[in-house]
Amino acid sequence: MSPWRPGCGGSERRSGAGVMAALRRDEELGLRVTEMEEEENMGRGEEQSLQLNLGDLDLTSDEFILDEVDIHIQANLEDSLVQEALKTGVDLRQYSKQVELELQHIEHASISDYIKESKNITSLHNQITACDAILERMEQMLSSFQCDLSSISCEIQTLQEQSVAMNLRLKNRQAVRSQLSQLVDELVVPAAMISTILEAPVTEQDFLEQLHELNNKMNYVKEQAFRETMACTDVHNVLDRLKVKAVTKIREFVLQKIYSFRKPMTNYQIPQNALLKYRFFYQFLLGNERSVAQELREQYVETMSKIYLSYFKSYTGRLMKIQYEEVAEKDDLMGVEDTAKKGFFSKPSLKNRNTIFTLGNRGSVIGGAELEGPIIVPHAAQKSDVRYPFESLFRSQHYALLDNSCREYLFLCDFFLVTGPSAQELFNAVMGKTLAMFLKHMDAYVCDCYDSIAIFLCIHIVLRFRAIMAKRNVPAIDKYWDTLLGILWPRFEYILELNIQSIQNTDPQRLGFLDTRPHYITRRYAEFSSAIVSINQTFPNERTHTLLGQLQVEVENFVLRVAAEFSSRKEQLIFLINNYDMMLSVLMERAVEESKEVEGFQQLLSARSQEFIEEILLPPFGGMIAFVKESESLIEKGQLDRLRGEEARVTQLVRGFSTTWKASVESLSQDVMRSFSNFKNGTSIIQGVLTQLIQYYHRFHKVLAQPPLRALPARAELINIHHLMVELKKHKPNF
Repeated sequence: MSPWRPGCGGSERRSGAGVMAALRRDEELGLRVTEMEEEENMGRGEEQSLQLNLGDLDLTSDEFILDEVDIHIQANLEDSLVQEALKTGVDLRQYSKQVELELQHIEHASISDYIKESKNITSLHNQITACDAILERMEQMLSSFQCDLSSISCEIQTLQEQSVAMNLRLKNRQAVRSQLSQLVDELVVPAAMISTILEAPVTEQDFLEQLHELNNKMNYVKEQAFRETMACTDVHNVLDRLKVKAVTKIREFVLQKIYSFRKPMTNYQIPQNALLKYRFFYQFLLGNERSVAQELREQYVETMSKIYLSYFKSYTGRLMKIQYEEVAEKDDLMGVEDTAKKGFFSKPSLKNRNTIFTLGNRGSVIGGAELEGPIIVPHAAQKSDVRYPFESLFRSQHYALLDNSCREYLFLCDFFLVTGPSAQELFNAVMGKTLAMFLKHMDAYVCDCYDSIAIFLCIHIVLRFRAIMAKRNVPAIDKYWDTLLGILWPRFEYILELNIQSIQNTDPQRLGFLDTRPHYITRRYAEFSSAIVSINQTFPNERTHTLLGQLQVEVENFVLRVAAEFSSRKEQLIFLINNYDMMLSVLMERAVEESKEVEGFQQLLSARSQEFIEEILLPPFGGMIAFVKESESLIEKGQLDRLRGEEARVTQLVRGFSTTWKASVESLSQDVMRSFSNFKNGTSIIQGVLTQLIQYYHRFHKVLAQPPLRALPARAELINIHHLMVELKKHKPNF
């Protein structure tokens, strides 16, 4: 009987494998059912034996088992093969037998295949056995290698510990070696050092280098001696003997250089420069033999103090021999009259010695070129018979002092290793006598000096020299400058007060004949004031301005007193204008226009010039001017009716002006030019006169245009203003 194949009669054929899978699921389902039944029976037996009442927790109840079976059955019924078999009505028992027959057939076929492949299987078995043996040997080898690695790791760890210990010992030995090597190097005294210190001259470079090395070794030995290093005692005696030898040679060398300063005509800057090359010698002595260092310092101070004193004393004496013979004396004051009688052996009058109050070229001494220029050589000046004012001698003397002081101060700081107050103290020891000699000489000279310009120039020389030393950062003689200014300033103020007093005491009636030209006393003041103001511009000083202000007030009062000696106001104004103009001109040559002196005299000159213009117009045109002023006053008050009775006066004024104005203007011009010594000032005044005349005539026109005078026939005779201006321009002087 052939096996049944599902899908006959139009349905799709199913393979045997699919049927077998369905049968397996059925078998599994049956087995599960059987297992469930066995479990159920066992559960019942246990339930009967235990008789436990679990209530809702009882999982062995029939309801629970049936529910699980239903779930399995439901899952199998959902299989597509089972559903197809149920639909076609297949007999499952017959189908099961058919499947068993197919399985037997397949089993027999499989056994035949195994029998055919038995040799290969045997060979494979043998190979697997051989591989297993090989793997076993490899396992043994790897195990032994693992053991070897463990022993190597232990050895590496041991070597690492030994390396760390050796490294630590090496570092300790290197640290000890560095200290010991430095100690040995510093303590050992080379033979080259001994031979150089003992035999080489001190000027050789090798001696200086070995001296540095010796100094380092001695300092190191001192340092180690405090640490109680026993090795220091081995070299202590050697170093001491070398030190004694080096100190002896250095002392002889330095003393020789110091003694060379004392030779006549010696340029001491050369041995000073030589000592600076070996400045370490003094440093070595200062650190190792202070008594010798102190001896050399005292020898240098004593020697240089005498040299500077001798040099500057001689130089000052020679300078004073080439000073101008004519110098100001106590009677040479600004207010002294030229007419004062003098004795037979008296000097020429002050008027012939204008340099006392005039700056001239004396101001160049504080200029940049001459201030720091070469000093004066006395014997050369005497040979060429050249003489100088005191301020030039003062400049030369103190520039030499400044230059030498700066050089000496820097040398002391560099060679003797001093700074600050110590350097100042050492400098004072060297230059103190010289500075005292300078102050004594200046005090003696200034007490008998009446040349205020020379004193003031000396003050400004000191101010500039002090600024130069501050720029060089050398404070060596700052106190000297202050003391010197303390001598010069009071003397300058005293001389200025004498001049102020002399002007106060001047009696105009004792001045002899007076004219309207600038007075010599005002000229002296102008020259002196312009000199002081021009010098004071660079270093302004309030004390100077105050004194000059007092002097200016006294001079203005003096000019007014002299002007009062003239009988007419016109001459008084001419005198005042000439003097104000002269003083202003001299001041503006040297002083700036913004100075108080210039501004003050400009105001005075302007006021007096305007008054003079009014005064000079009165004689020829006084009638017209008076009428204009009266009429303007009436017009301003609103009293025009009072002008109706002035017809005759107006007619006379109009005709008189028309006939005489040209001659009057010409006369005015000549009079003005004769009255004023300064042509520029005279021209300015003439212009002012003509301008004022035109203004008065223009105002005269306006007065005649008023209603009470408008119908006068004389108006037709008035000169046209523009025509008058053109004609007046012809009288304007041209220079």
